[in-house]
Amino acid sequence: MKEQSDPDHFYRILADDSVAQVSSYVSLSGSVVLDVGGGPGYFAEAFRGAGARYVGLDPDVGELSARGEPDPGMIRASGTALPFRDGSVDVCYSSNVLEHVDDPWLMLAEMVRVTRPGGTVFMSYTPWYSPWGGHETAPWHFLGGHYARRRYERRNGKPPKNSFGTSLFPVSVGAVQRWAHRQTVADVVETFPRYHPWWAKWITRVPGVREIASWNFVIVLRRRA
Repeated sequence: MKEQSDPDHFYRILADDSVAQVSSYVSLSGSVVLDVGGGPGYFAEAFRGAGARYVGLDPDVGELSARGEPDPGMIRASGTALPFRDGSVDVCYSSNVLEHVDDPWLMLAEMVRVTRPGGTVFMSYTPWYSPWGGHETAPWHFLGGHYARRRYERRNGKPPKNSFGTSLFPVSVGAVQRWAHRQTVADVVETFPRYHPWWAKWITRVPGVREIASWNFVIVLRRRA
């Protein structure tokens, strides 16, 4: 994983892949896209290149300015209190953020709320029990998040960027799917393991297997009219 050692390379590839995946569900040309947790704006160029009107959001000043001056399309705000009116965006997108939020259900509800009727919510995140669920503390997170964090600190002399209980939380595939099927304002369009070939979509339907084998889980919702 080159997320921390070479973020520009990592996120450009991820942004291009994201645009291709979102485009398979909705036309991005002329669409208002809200990127929840967009950081320093890595995804802005890719979405705008597809014709979208892009707005990115992140609560962390350090993330917003990680590449220098923040992109003009980026704003500072929380994913659990989106500063947008109900039904004001065509696409609400988030990549690898949900596991860093202490109230993931509120963030999901906020993403649905700001999406217009008929609009698309595209959520991707790393499940806790996936091989990369502990991020840089993996695979020791399988023995517990607090243990993995302490082990990382002992070996590296500093805390991990993604600290369990503070900036990293255990979010399962099953819990997100149950939330999605319980809420009444959006329909589940599809779920799939993000980095797997198309024929591996069945993984997300098998309890237990989906938690470990998904690596990165995607759920696509459509806001009801």
